Amino acid sequence: MTEAVETRTTTYREAMREAIREALQRDERVFLMGEDVGRYGGTFGVSRGLLEEFGEERIRDTPLSEGGFVGAGIGAAIGGMRPIVEVMTVNFSLLALDQIMNNAATLLHMSGGQINVPLVIRMTTGGGRQLAAQHSHSLEGWYAHIPGIRVLAPATLEDARGMLGPALEDPDPVIIFEHGSLYNMESELDGDAPPVDLTSAGVRREGDDITLVTYGGTLPTTLAAADELAGSGIAAEVIDLRSLRPLDTETILASVRKTRRAVVIDEGWRTGSISAEISARIVEGAFFELDAPIARVCSAEVPMPYAKHMEDAALPQVADVVAAAREVVGSRP
Repeated sequence: MTEAVETRTTTYREAMREAIREALQRDERVFLMGEDVGRYGGTFGVSRGLLEEFGEERIRDTPLSEGGFVGAGIGAAIGGMRPIVEVMTVNFSLLALDQIMNNAATLLHMSGGQINVPLVIRMTTGGGRQLAAQHSHSLEGWYAHIPGIRVLAPATLEDARGMLGPALEDPDPVIIFEHGSLYNMESELDGDAPPVDLTSAGVRREGDDITLVTYGGTLPTTLAAADELAGSGIAAEVIDLRSLRPLDTETILASVRKTRRAVVIDEGWRTGSISAEISARIVEGAFFELDAPIARVCSAEVPMPYAKHMEDAALPQVADVVAAAREVVGSRP
C-alpha cells in the first residue's frame, strides 16, 4: 500500500522561497545575497522571513552595485561556497554582464578546466505589471546566447520548487529567470516535491494539429490560447522549454514532426530572439515535415510602455496566439 502524498495550495513565490530554505538547510555552503533580500524580504517577497531564520551571514543585503555583488558571488563560488545571487530585475543585470559573461561563463575554459564557478543567479524578468521600460523587458535570449552558462525559466510551481537544488549542484554557472507575473500564481504542490530535470522541455498539453512552443511567463497565455483553440476543433500541443540553454531541440522537433505546424511564443523582441533560434532549429531539423510556415508571436519592438492598455498592446496576448495558430492551421491541405 502506497503512502498518500500530502499536497497543499501555494504560490510560485512561496515555492521558490521553500526551495531556497531547503537549500540553506541542506548545505551550509549555500547563502543568499542581493539587494533587499534580508530585512525587506526581497523586492518581490521571495526571501521574506529567511533573515530571521538563518541570520545575516547567510542572508546578505548588498549595496546597489550589481557588478560588485555578482563579482563577489563569483569569488565565493570559486572559493568553495554555493552562492545564490539575486538580481532584482533582468534590466539591472546588464550592469553585471561583464562579470557574468567575461568571468563566470569563461573561467572554466580560460583556466584549462581548473576553475569551476558553481554560482546560481536568480532574476525577475518580463512585463505585464506596469513597471515601465527599465523593469519589464525579457532579455533571457541574450543570456541563452552565451556558452558556459545554463539558463532556466521555470513556469510552474513544480519547477520553481524543484530547479534550484539541481542548479546548486551544477559545477558551472546557472541563471534562473522568474517571470514577475508568475509570483502570485497558485496551484497545488506536493509537500515533498522532488528535484526536476534541468535538461528537458515539458509537454504541458498534447495535441495533433499544431505545436505551440513557449516558456516562462507566456506559458499561461499559451495554455489559455490552446483552450480557446480546442473550442473550435484545433488540438494544440504546448511545449514548455524550461531550459533555454541548452535547448531541448529533440522534444520540439518530435512535436513538430507530429503536428506539422508550429507557432513560437516569446515575450522577447522578435529581432534576434530566442523565437528566431527555435524557428531556425525547426527548419534545420524538420523542414520537410512542415505543412505551413512557422509563425512567431513576440513583444512589440518598443521600450515597454507604462500605461496598462499600451503595455497590453506590446505584450503577447491570448488573442494574438489564437490568431497566429488559426492562420497556420488554416493553411493546411
